[in-house]
Amino acid sequence: MLTRPLFIGHEIYRGSSYGRWHPLRVPRVSTTMDLSRALGWLPPAAFVTSPRAKPAALHAWHTSAYVAALQAAEDAQAVSAEIRARHHIGTVSNPVYPEIFRRPATAAGGSILAGELLARGGVVYNPAGGTHHGMPDRANGFCYLNDPVLAMLSLRHHGARRIAYVDIDAHHCDGVAAAFHGDEDVLMISVHEENLWPRTGLLQDDAGGSALNLPVPRGLNDSEMAHIREALLLPAVAGFAPDAVVLQCGADAVTEDPLAHLDLSNSAHWAIVAALKPLAPRYLVLGGGGYNPWSVGRLWTGVWGTLNGQDIPDRVPAEAEELLRRLEFKGHRLGRNPPEHWFTTLRDAPRDGPLRPSIVDRVAVLRDRWQQAGERWQRT
Repeated sequence: MLTRPLFIGHEIYRGSSYGRWHPLRVPRVSTTMDLSRALGWLPPAAFVTSPRAKPAALHAWHTSAYVAALQAAEDAQAVSAEIRARHHIGTVSNPVYPEIFRRPATAAGGSILAGELLARGGVVYNPAGGTHHGMPDRANGFCYLNDPVLAMLSLRHHGARRIAYVDIDAHHCDGVAAAFHGDEDVLMISVHEENLWPRTGLLQDDAGGSALNLPVPRGLNDSEMAHIREALLLPAVAGFAPDAVVLQCGADAVTEDPLAHLDLSNSAHWAIVAALKPLAPRYLVLGGGGYNPWSVGRLWTGVWGTLNGQDIPDRVPAEAEELLRRLEFKGHRLGRNPPEHWFTTLRDAPRDGPLRPSIVDRVAVLRDRWQQAGERWQRT
């Protein structure tokens, strides 16, 4: 069993960009690595350099033709119209960029390695992971490979039969849902903004009996997420008694994200990270969405601190503040006049609010479905 949480990262994420106008032009994993070190939370013994997944490992979920197309696109830095139509590479959302194969293969390699590292239990954090939209034969929603699926297959290969997958990204995890549709040894819970791309994960969609999908209205606040956590996430996962928990901790549900319309603070995410940790012997936390460099870096650094039981300081040390002040968000209004607390703190101010009846009702529907499933989802 791992004696301490491990952080999987790589220098490939430093300076790699999908293009100057793409939402993923901003530094995220490198910022998380740097801030964690500046805070004294990431000693060398806790850091694991991510391997790059070999094509054969990727074929566990992705087709050989698609993986070959990604490699060819990186070599040529271009794709034909036929490849674009078939594999959705070279589109506005999924552009060809210099590391189009190496970068996602490194993130996938980290998630596959996590399954091996967790064979006897422990905690692993791979913030570069969480690319939950990738499909077997095509890129989808900024995701070229689906590392959560590959991670779960790796966990199974190394002894974890029952897996609870919890996804709190603002966007529904359509790729993961496709991979484990109807799998009775997977409990998938997704909390996502309703009517937001890809517009899947409706309340009534149980993915063949393996999912609890909770679409939430715009403006989801901390009080509402606390209700979801206590009334749905924790009892469902605990009742499932998984061998492993995988949390996709996308950072796009916070107020400052430019692509979603939810109103959470990063503390809401950290509370879920902490609450899920004791519910299985193996715990893998992945990144995901998030398109404001300050909000993502601060949130994901706090995730690592939470996994290690660190106290979140009221003010970050000078080295961390300097890192935050150097960040840029070019081409977006949020980068023109960043508030001072983005430079000096990790923790957002609480964003509590009313508990809307529509959320209470939807949680109740899913609780009833989970309870009626009985032995199918609950191990006695």
